[in-house]
Amino acid sequence: MRVEVAGENALIIYFGEQTDPRVSAQVQQAVTMLETELADCLIDMVPSYASLLVIFDMLACDHLHVRSKIRALLGQLDQASASEGVLVTLPAYYSTESGPDLEALAERAQLSTDEVIKIHSEMEYRVYAIGFAPGFAYLGEVDPRIAAPRLATPRQKVPRGAVAIADRQTAVYPAVSPGGWNLIGLCPTRMFDPAATPTMPVQVGDRVKFRPITRDEFLELGGEL
Repeated sequence: MRVEVAGENALIIYFGEQTDPRVSAQVQQAVTMLETELADCLIDMVPSYASLLVIFDMLACDHLHVRSKIRALLGQLDQASASEGVLVTLPAYYSTESGPDLEALAERAQLSTDEVIKIHSEMEYRVYAIGFAPGFAYLGEVDPRIAAPRLATPRQKVPRGAVAIADRQTAVYPAVSPGGWNLIGLCPTRMFDPAATPTMPVQVGDRVKFRPITRDEFLELGGEL
């Protein structure tokens, strides 16, 4: 682990070089502990796969103060219990209608579409990071049998709620946007709603499991085709 300057009022903590549940748990432990330790001067924290950006109020503290708090914290992480996060279940309508890349992904993996759906929905994923767009949660890790590279030519328009795979990651697009991930279904749950509390159904460190639903269920839950 190392701490580096990331700006005049920011430090970044690197917990490791690779993404895995242990490192993700340490990131979440650090977030929880620093919220208490730096309550008097903390502005924001941005957790990612294996790092944590800490932004502080320069009028309340300085780099030296924040760095000393962080170094003291890092010495306690190995003894801290790893948080399993909250388990969030997301409904998913898997089909060639809702997932235009489902069939091609299955052919590449030499599996049937039903087998791809079963493998994807039986796995439990960890929220490693939230970025790209508000509510876009990077979930890992996808079973290697259905891992797939990004599309050679990204789509200009991916629908809101698209359930997608890219390499060993999966995600749900929170809004209509360009994207190059493989689309295998649609999720009716809003991944980002600024009018809701909380604004997102998942946070970094949570666990996600997909529940296959029918076309009718998808529409009843507010999904759009």
